[in-house]
Amino acid sequence: MEDSGAILCQISIFKDMLDQVNLEMEANIQVTREIESQIQTCSEMESSLYLKEAELTRSVLASQFEISGLISVTADSRNSLKLLEDEICRLRSEHSELITRLTEKQEGFVKMCFGFQKEISVDEDSELRSLLLEKEFLENEVRLLEEKNIAVKNSILAYMEDEMRNLLSD
Repeated sequence: MEDSGAILCQISIFKDMLDQVNLEMEANIQVTREIESQIQTCSEMESSLYLKEAELTRSVLASQFEISGLISVTADSRNSLKLLEDEICRLRSEHSELITRLTEKQEGFVKMCFGFQKEISVDEDSELRSLLLEKEFLENEVRLLEEKNIAVKNSILAYMEDEMRNLLSD
């Protein structure tokens, strides 16, 4: 019986060892399941990050396209501004030349009037009066033309400034 007791004792030891192996296997299976769960979570996070990366890439490309368009518009605006500035300079130059010619003609006319007044004799008093009235009329006309010229100048300058502001604000 001693042999059967020793056999039973060995069976009990083997059973305990088998139970220990089963516990370790169950622990390993549990760890494996946790690892698989974490792998799944990481895969989902990776997919989410890929989607975010794609969205950010699309946003960057759209921004670059918009910036390229703005750069092009800015260059065109600068060119247009340069042309307008050149046109304003040309118009100012023409205006200055026009004023100079008008002043010269006015001065010549005044000199002619004074010369004509000197040549008129005292006997032609009525004719002198009509000429003086005509002179006064012409001086008034010259003054009105100068006022209109100034108004046109101011109007052109205001229009150009307004257009410049509109171009600069775009």
